[in-house]
This record gives sequence, C-alpha cells and structure tokens, in this order.
Amino acid sequence: MITTAVKDKTFDVAEIREQFPILHRLVKGKPLVYFDNAATSQKPQVVIDKLVEYYSGFNANIHRGIHTLAEEATAAFEEARDTAQRFLGAAHREEIIFTKGTTEGINLVASTWGRQNISAGDEIIISAMEHHSNIVPWQILCLEKGATLKVIPIDDNGDIILEEFKKLFTSKTKFVSVVHVSNSLGTVNPVKEIIRIAHDFGVLVLVDGAQSTVHLDIDVVALDCDFFVCSSHKIYGPTGTGVLYGKRSLLEAMPVFQGGGEMIKEVTFASTSYNDLPYKYEAGTPNIADTIAFKTALDFVASVGKKNVRTHENDLLAYATARLEEIAGLRIIGKGKDKISVVSFVIDKVHPSDIGTLLDNRGIAVRTGNHCTQPLMDRLCVPGTIRASFAMYNTRDEIDVFTTALEKSITLLS
Repeated sequence: MITTAVKDKTFDVAEIREQFPILHRLVKGKPLVYFDNAATSQKPQVVIDKLVEYYSGFNANIHRGIHTLAEEATAAFEEARDTAQRFLGAAHREEIIFTKGTTEGINLVASTWGRQNISAGDEIIISAMEHHSNIVPWQILCLEKGATLKVIPIDDNGDIILEEFKKLFTSKTKFVSVVHVSNSLGTVNPVKEIIRIAHDFGVLVLVDGAQSTVHLDIDVVALDCDFFVCSSHKIYGPTGTGVLYGKRSLLEAMPVFQGGGEMIKEVTFASTSYNDLPYKYEAGTPNIADTIAFKTALDFVASVGKKNVRTHENDLLAYATARLEEIAGLRIIGKGKDKISVVSFVIDKVHPSDIGTLLDNRGIAVRTGNHCTQPLMDRLCVPGTIRASFAMYNTRDEIDVFTTALEKSITLLS
C-alpha cells in the first residue's frame, strides 16, 4: 500500500481503487490493468451515482422552466460552472463556457475569433507535438482565409525549442495555440513562458489543457492565457462535456458560434439580439446530466488532492520508466525535461499493435498507434508507439504485471 501524508489527509491507493467499480472486472479472464488514462480516465462511483440521481430525481431542461425540477436542474448546472471557475482559477464565472470537450472548444475559438480576426497573409503558430484537434481547425481557418500555419520545432527529447519559437514571430503573427501537456509524450510545455513571449509580440494564446488539467494545478489568471480548453472525461468525469475559458473582453467581442435557443435575447424575423455571457455560446439544450456529474468529478479530484495524486503518479512514472529501460530492444520515445505520468515506447522489429493485442489478452489496456499526433510521429521517425499512461488508481504491482507481460509478448513475437 502506498500512502502519502499531506496535512491531515492520507493518500491510500487501495482505498481509491475501491471507488472505481470498473477496476474490479475481469478482461479475458484476467484482472483489468487500465493504462490508457491519457485517452480517458475511469469514473468513480460518486460520478456514476450523480448521473443516476439526475435522471431519476430531477431530470428537466434548464434556464427556461419555472417548475421545481427545472429550477433544481438549473441550479445544479450552474453550480458546475462555479466549480469549474474555481478549479481553473478564472476571475469570472461568465468566462466559463460549457462545450462538448477540448475539440469543440478549439473549434469554437477558430470559428469565431479566428474568422473575425484572421486575414490573408496572417500567421498562426502551433507546436510540432499538437493533437490533431489543435491542428486541423487552424488548417481549415488558414485555407479559408489565406493565412499561414507555422510550427514550433521540438528537439529529439520532445521539448519545445523556445529560441526557435521566438524566431517565428513577424508582424503578421496573430495567434498561438499550443498544448500544455503532450498526450503522446507526457512532455509538460513551458506555457507560461510561451504566453509571455507571445504577449510581448501582442499575440493571443490558446492553451490546450486536455492532458494537463487532471495532473497540474491550473490558474488561468496566473498563466495569463487568453483561452484555455479541457475535457471532463480526462478528469474522472463523463464524456461529452468540457470547458472553454476565455477572457471576458475577448468572449464579449467575438461573434456567436451556433444559433438556437438560450443564446438569444430577442428574435424577430427581421433580426436577433444575442444573450450575455456565458449563454451566448451555449446554444440549445446542453449536456445537462454529464455537466452536473462533471462538477462531482472536479469535487472528487479536489477531495483527493492534486498534490497527493502528483506524488503518486510521479512515483509510478519513475518506476515504470526504470522497469521498461531494463527490457532489451525497447526504446522510450519522449524524454522531456518535465513530464507527467505518460511513457511511450517502441520495440525493435515489433509492431506496436501486435504488442497491444497480446497485452489485451492478458487484461492490460494500453494505447498503440500515432495517438492523433501523426505529424509528431513523423518528426520522431516512428510509425507509432505503445503508450502507458497512469492515474491515481494505478499501482506499482500493476506495472510489474505489465512489464512481465510485455517481456513475454516480445518473446512470442521474436
């Protein structure tokens, strides 16, 4: 048992595991070892219970009804906004826009701020380690507007080269969109410094926090980012909901994203006036149940304590890295200066998907492939990797099971 004392709390991984029902199932006759947390995390019972509570107790549409169920649902939904504001350190609750997740948040900014402010010849900067969701929306915008997409290079360890980043700026540079933590490598990018550099050039910055929000303390005011996006399902919450944070002055000046109910003040056949923040960007019936349960997930993470979780996950990362480095023919991809609990690797003369299949036969879930970062794989000269990513409920014992199974799988394929 691993325990970590912080103030009057203790981190007990066995106790935490008891709160995640899926961890007690068998996969192909073996106890589940779930190492695909960078794709999505598992859900604690309290989150599952909250979904059931909503649908069985106060299911109703929000903001428009005056009956009891509608008022209860609206209050719970808006409490989720207040919790997300505190979790991200936003100055105003109106700066918290609920979305389907990180991808929709990026598309919202590209489709509103981007279409309003990007012109022919302008430049947008992203990094070489971006997820496809932080590449494709900007490519679409650049194609539509005649703008240029520039890429911050990385070194062989998977770290951004800041000096090269500075050289990319010209009088035509209008926007920077960069991932906080690489989903493929675990690299933690120096986003505060990136934001400072961009702001020195008068350029706005969006931070993709899909991987960072669950692991790192986030304070959007301290970072001074202009936009920040994250997803519930990577923070022990449900799928299909997330947050776009934007500075209020920017959100107020941007055009609307989608038309429909709730995002309007008054509609006639001649014209429409739009609602105030945050509802201006929340057209139609939102994902009410999952957003309410998202609050429960954020409360759950806060109750465990991010510091406790980081200590535990850092231990798992160090232990797994040491164990993997003992395996002949295995090469770890991504050795950045600062990492969260993700380790990616390749094995000589063995395809990642073959390893993934053999591990699944032993009840071990890892991710194989390019992880929606194909340009990054091209830069690192690999077709894809095997990725193990750890969460608060994983253990050293599971890593032992994983590495033993990995060695047996390599032997079978050799």
